[in-house]
Amino acid sequence: MIVLFTDFGLAGRYTGQVQAVLQRTAPDVPVISLFADAPAGRPKPAAYLLAAYAAWFPAGTVLLCVVDPGVGGARPGVIVEAEGRLYVGPDNGLFELVLRRAAQPKCWEITWRPALLSASFQGRDLFAPIAAQLAIGEPPSAMAREAAPSAHPDWPDDLAEIVYVDHYGNALTGLRGSCLPDTSLLAAVGRHIARAPTFSAVPQGQAFWYVNSNGLIEIAVNAGRADQMLGLEIGSAVAILP
Repeated sequence: MIVLFTDFGLAGRYTGQVQAVLQRTAPDVPVISLFADAPAGRPKPAAYLLAAYAAWFPAGTVLLCVVDPGVGGARPGVIVEAEGRLYVGPDNGLFELVLRRAAQPKCWEITWRPALLSASFQGRDLFAPIAAQLAIGEPPSAMAREAAPSAHPDWPDDLAEIVYVDHYGNALTGLRGSCLPDTSLLAAVGRHIARAPTFSAVPQGQAFWYVNSNGLIEIAVNAGRADQMLGLEIGSAVAILP
């Protein structure tokens, strides 16, 4: 399958045009839209989200990943292989955590260019055709040359910030559940938040943290919106208390 991880949104023209390119080149490969609302123009929080959610997909999956504030600039496009999955997108840190957590990752810089390449929509014109070709069995070496990706050693292994707010107002952090003992408190926007195993374990209107189904620590409110109640947004800092 081809999995989309982008900040394009479902409204408007971007996601539909990308899907059309994939359908044209790889009509028999299913396309799954995982995130169309990844942190807009923010590769760093998106990198932690991508690493957690990509791991759910089996080896052989091609992930088309575009969070690309530098589109049209000097940053190259890359193909990454990690744990049997292939990723296509900009070399701007988006794959930093995927690469760091993989046992034997590989990276190629994309050298192929289409006849027409817009400066502002390389997700459609460059990355989508590459992803489709990979999905039908073309090797990375046919479109790219081996290269070292850009490195971001100053980015922590786990990010103590909000990296995503979902449809329900739940606030996902860049922290994996393995980081925290169950007895830990989180501090965010002046509030101390204790763990609960699930929503029904706390009274309605109470905030809590838990480990979500993809292994990230998430802040939620039973029968409420954590983003509104606590004032959380992407980039809000979270502290871990003993």
